[in-house]
Amino acid sequence: MIHQFSVGVLVFLSLFCLANGGKLLVVPMDGSHWLSMRSLLAALSQKEHEIVIVAPEVNLNVKASDYYTLKTYPVPLTREELGASMHSFANDLFERRPFLQRITALYEKVQVISDLYISSCSSLLHNKYLMQYLEGSKFDAVLTDPVVPCGQILALHLSIPSVFFLRGLPCSLDLQATQCPDPPSYVPRTFTDNSDHMTFIQRVENLFLKSSESFICNFAYLPFELLASDVLHRPVTMKELLSHGSIWLKRMDFVFEYPMPVMPNIVFIGGINCGKKKTLSQQDISIFAYIIVFFGLGRSSSSLHPH
Repeated sequence: MIHQFSVGVLVFLSLFCLANGGKLLVVPMDGSHWLSMRSLLAALSQKEHEIVIVAPEVNLNVKASDYYTLKTYPVPLTREELGASMHSFANDLFERRPFLQRITALYEKVQVISDLYISSCSSLLHNKYLMQYLEGSKFDAVLTDPVVPCGQILALHLSIPSVFFLRGLPCSLDLQATQCPDPPSYVPRTFTDNSDHMTFIQRVENLFLKSSESFICNFAYLPFELLASDVLHRPVTMKELLSHGSIWLKRMDFVFEYPMPVMPNIVFIGGINCGKKKTLSQQDISIFAYIIVFFGLGRSSSSLHPH
């Protein structure tokens, strides 16, 4: 996993000139998404890249730091309202319920969260002074989490490449945008708890959920499509927005996921979510080796002398 993470970072760095550090605009998503992205930004800052982060004044985790410049913009939201909405959404997302109840609850919560993010994105894109600063700063690329496509709208407005940093997207929008195969008969949908080896009934359930996903995502992302169309002065769909992503850095690994065909611009960096542990001492290694030898000999003896 660490090797894959290193490869992903190297591919990402190849966007910039090798002789001089690049200028990177970052439009993050709040919460745990930001905590994963933060370690990547720390590594990039060590390579002398100039990093500018754009975030709403009211957020949960994005704070000022020495290795990047933080630019904030006002939003019509209090910290208490944001925290309550995110907490409620997370609870419903992971609560164990019957299949149809989970879909209904998800539909209701998506509306609330979508309204929050569209309000924040609109505040950014219509902030005259901040947009003038971004337009005049000559960034080399945008790093963003496309779950909220505000960063991608900004990248297209500034006419610069975008790098996506994500775990996955609702309704398999990432697979659609990159033209990866996504047959409902074999690819399990989120929240079904199915594997890639499904019974006939599970395949039917999977197909039904895929249909409902399209409805939910069209409903959730329609305001972003309208906002993007207004900013870019042309009709835009979510699929088209995301199809312009230059590199997809996906925080996943086939150790935990079923194998799937992907496009060349998709790079897996599953190791970035792994915590760093202390190196084992010589004593720990000796004990570990003793346990392996002891149990190995025990199994060999039992196989030679069956009871």
